[in-house]
Amino acid sequence: MVTYSESGVNIDLEAETVKALASKLKPTLELRDIITDSGHFAALVKLGDKAIAMSTDGVGSKILIAKMMNKYDTVGIDCIAMVVNDILCVGAEPIALVDYLAVESPDPDTAAEIAEGLVKGAEESKISIIGGETASLPKIIKDFDLAGTGIGFVDIDKIITGSDIEVGDTLIGLKSSGIHSNGLSLARKAIFEDAGLKASDKIPNTNTTVGEELLKPTKLYVKPIVDLFNTDFEIHGLAHITGGGFTNLQRLKKGIGFEINNLPEPQEIFKLIYQQNVPLKEMYKVFNMGIGFVVIAKAEEAKDIIKELNENDAEAFEIGKVISEDKIKIKTFEDTEIEY
Repeated sequence: MVTYSESGVNIDLEAETVKALASKLKPTLELRDIITDSGHFAALVKLGDKAIAMSTDGVGSKILIAKMMNKYDTVGIDCIAMVVNDILCVGAEPIALVDYLAVESPDPDTAAEIAEGLVKGAEESKISIIGGETASLPKIIKDFDLAGTGIGFVDIDKIITGSDIEVGDTLIGLKSSGIHSNGLSLARKAIFEDAGLKASDKIPNTNTTVGEELLKPTKLYVKPIVDLFNTDFEIHGLAHITGGGFTNLQRLKKGIGFEINNLPEPQEIFKLIYQQNVPLKEMYKVFNMGIGFVVIAKAEEAKDIIKELNENDAEAFEIGKVISEDKIKIKTFEDTEIEY
């Protein structure tokens, strides 16, 4: 049985580490007018009748796939997507980002390729990259690491934290482009070590190689979601489905649960990983399983919201509902049910 911890990433230990950091840092929230608690997808700082939303994230071990493929012009898109998709989750429109590139040794050609992806991501998100930092860190960094910090703005009366979520609300899922930028340590172990495949091998039932599929950029949800903000629909919650899979929904509101019973068929990359003796419960906890973003709204508005999103090429589906039980119940692609 293959798990994330066996691939070198212990999610539970990461959670404990975050908890240890957050508990020490929490008193600093009293130093300014902070609207959201730590643990949400983005933080909000009040400034008059508006709030600044902030989020930071990196590309993670997807960088090792880029190295394997000798192709660095897409990881910048992942960097931006991981940040701006989080900013959307508080109802804010992303506007700017600064990047951080730490390298083992400077490489202008690789840096230029990385910049190409950053530009593509910025153009699609309509954000400005207003600065950044590079650092040469031999003996600390192997190859390079890429991260970004973004900001957005939202009117105070339009903030969406999840506090308005009610039992009976509908979950609307937006399709992912694939594995995005999470769970790559487990994916690499399952595919390259356990299945014995190479980056150039085709994924079963597709014409795409393993390397091409793993390197597909994280989907940017900025345009369809920001356009949704400009409608009269009543949006109760927004979640970016990243590391942790559907357990990310638990960030939004305590004391409620989610029943996810109508997921679309996941992409073949997930089935390939699952076939390497990875438990289904691990799959849905580590990966997005085909859904990269979730909108939670009143049931009576769900169909119209889905129509609006699909007109923006978001590929949206009704995937479930909010329930009173404090748990997440998921009907898997194997037609079994798992709970968290």
